Formats: sequence, C-alpha cells, structure tokens
Amino acid sequence: MDVLYSHVAGIDVHKKQVTVTARTPDPRRPIRWEKTRTFRTFYADLLVMGSWLVELGVTRVAMESTGPYWWPVYAALREVGGPGLAIDVVNAAHVKAVPGRKTDVKDSQWLAQLLEVGLLRGSFLPPDDIREIRDLTRYQTKLTEERSREKQRLLKVLEAAGIKLDVVASDTFGVSGRAMLDALTAGERDPQVLAGLARGVLRNKSDDLRLALSGRFTTHHGQMIGFHLARLDHLDQMISQVREKIGHPGSPGTGRRAASGPSGLVAPFTEQIRLLTSIPGIGDRAATVIISEIGVDMSRFPSAKHLAAWAGLAPGNNESAGRRRRARHRKGNTHVQSILIEAALAASRTRTRLGARFHRLHRRFGGRANKTAGKKAAFAVAHTLIKVIWTVLSTGRLYTDLGHDYYTRSVDPQSHTRRLIAQLETLSGKKIILVDHDDRGSPDDGSPPDGLSRETAA
Repeated sequence: MDVLYSHVAGIDVHKKQVTVTARTPDPRRPIRWEKTRTFRTFYADLLVMGSWLVELGVTRVAMESTGPYWWPVYAALREVGGPGLAIDVVNAAHVKAVPGRKTDVKDSQWLAQLLEVGLLRGSFLPPDDIREIRDLTRYQTKLTEERSREKQRLLKVLEAAGIKLDVVASDTFGVSGRAMLDALTAGERDPQVLAGLARGVLRNKSDDLRLALSGRFTTHHGQMIGFHLARLDHLDQMISQVREKIGHPGSPGTGRRAASGPSGLVAPFTEQIRLLTSIPGIGDRAATVIISEIGVDMSRFPSAKHLAAWAGLAPGNNESAGRRRRARHRKGNTHVQSILIEAALAASRTRTRLGARFHRLHRRFGGRANKTAGKKAAFAVAHTLIKVIWTVLSTGRLYTDLGHDYYTRSVDPQSHTRRLIAQLETLSGKKIILVDHDDRGSPDDGSPPDGLSRETAA
C-alpha cells in the first residue's frame, strides 16, 4: 500500500510504561527506517518522549484509547509538539494485532504501520473548554446517583425500625419528612409530636402519620439515620458547588424574579443552549450535557447519521445471505444515550411531532401489552433527537415543530374510516353502520327502536 504519511509513530500505552515506534524514510535507501523505545509514564519522561519524536521529524502519532492512561501522554505530546504534531487517539477495538504475536513492541509497530498508510481514524476529542464542562456534568451525574443510593439506604433503616413514613408522605426527604427525621435522630419518639411536624397538605394525614411513626425505633437506628442525613447534606452541598461551577445560560426576568445573565463555564455557549432548548424535551440541563459530550462544532461529523452512529443511537445491522436478523444497537457514548432517552420520554408528554412519533412507535411495538415497547419507542425518538440536534447546531436556526398531526394530516379521512370499519367488523363479527349525529331515526325508515344500537340491530 502507498505510504500517505512519511514520518509517523505508534504508541502502545500502559499504566507504568509506553512503547513508542517511529517510522521515517531512510535518506539513503528506498526503505522505511524504524526505531522503538520504551519510556516510563512519569510526566517528565513523557516530555522526553515527545522531544525524541520531534527530533526525528515525526508529524503524526497514533495511540490506543486505553482507559485514562492516554491522557498524560496526549498532554505531553501536545505540549512538546504543538499544533504541528497531529495526534490520533484510536479505538482499541479497531486495532487488533495478529493472534499469537501480541507484545508491546509489535503493538506499537502495528499502530505505526497502519497509520502511515492511512488505515487509522482518530476518535472525536472535544476542545479543552468543552472537556472541562464534560468532567463537571459527568461528576454531577455521579453525585446525583450517589445521593439516590444514600436515600435508599436511609429508607432501609426506617423499614428495619418499623417506620412507614414513605408510605404516607410522597416525599420522605421534603420539608416535613426532613423535620421528622431530624426529630427522630434527636431522640423524639412520641408519634403525636412527630406527626405535628407535618407541613402543608400532609397535615390532612395526621392519623396515618401517627400510625406510620409508631415503630421500634432504637438509639442505633437514630445513629444510622444521622450518618445518612449527614452524608446527604454533604452530597447536596457538593452538587450545588458543581452546579454553580457549570453555571447557567441566564433567564429572563419575571414579576417575582429579576433577570439573570449567563454565568459559569457554559456562558460562552448561551446561543447553542438557546437553540437546543427550542427542541421539545430538552431543557437547560440536558442542553448542557449534550454540548459537553458532542461539542458545538458539527463539522467533525459529516452528517446527522454519523453523529447518531457515534453516539450509539443508530440501529444495528445484522444481515447474512440476504436475510436480516435481529441486532442490538451499536456501542457509543452512554452519557449521550441516557440524556437523550430522558429527553425522549419528556417529549412523549407533549403535543408535538416528537410526541406523536413516540406514541406511534409505542403502538407499533406492542403498546401496553409489551413491557419493552416504551423503551424501544424512547430509543427510536432519541435517534430522531440526535439528528435534530445536529441540524440545529449546523444551521444555527431554532427548531420548528411540524405539529402533533404530522403523521395523520395527509391521511384521507374517508379511506381511514373505511379501514377502521373493516377492522371492527373483523374483530366483532358484526355489521357496522354509521349514522349522522342529527339522524335520530324513526320506525318508518327501518331504524332500531329506542335503546337499541345500530350495531346490535345489524
């Protein structure tokens, strides 16, 4: 194969060491010169590695995306090589050596050989400002998940103590529930006193509250509840700090609240967030997560289909001998998948084209009779959403909804009516006759007597 890049290098990355193979043309003979060295992964050694590659005139480097271990290697190469050194971080699944010949040296040589003939494709790496937001949004998600787990642990302690507060109160950790939990931790055991801490509409359930708060709550249970509440307070504080660091795109003023401008790391992307929030089901938080994962420059993805495939929202293909078999969707960015599926479920509750598409697919997949119909429909709508997002960010125009009747406005009412009547007749085994609302019928025109429907008479 023809050599497309003359000065290349392949790096096999591990936690403690990296193996580097550089391939450059021999100035005397028409062959490729190859040299391999091993460096430790201390940052000073990685800078020496970068300087060595620059001295050899290497202009393009490829490495596998091995967990987080490639991050310092990438940073050192970027620091030493600057913009003149192209760095391709490739998917390890796309670069498999020949079975039985697996060594670090051969892996680095194989990477360099594939790179020089143009058979490697670099992964998408967002710019630094986007990656900072991505780190914070992912950490916020982890903190939120940990808070939910901590609440489940606290509810288990209440269940063990015979306290059924979560049966009566819709939110155990609301204002009323938190006051009762703090009182239990402080040593209060009287159900009458505890029920008196209820606020709002929960006061109407005072009798049930007294029964729910009459348990075998011991000092040990109080200590455990105290630990869990302290942990929840700490998580709430951390989530608030992370959310403040991420910032918000600003909000217009209302009668009760003054207008606020953009703040935090998302302030430079206010316009893109405004475009994304015009899509049904996507709010400020979802828009922030989407931007942190895919960036705002859609030129990296040639088309909306490429973006959907990269995110793992495109349907899988499994065809052999002309027959299509059932295939799972391909692997992709799980963070984009989860936030867009949430957005799809939110859009399903709106009277929009996306909402109509969800219900249309839900019926096609079996409706309520099929437990997985909702998940399949949400995934399909998420696929639609990712393509809409690519279009909105590429064109810079707000989303224009096509209406909840998009799939039915072109249907001929008369043909649709005849089709539905035929289905009813097939299911019921009876003859269906349509009667106008104003036509009340009379004994002379052969209409059925009062109290008898046309269907029964037929």
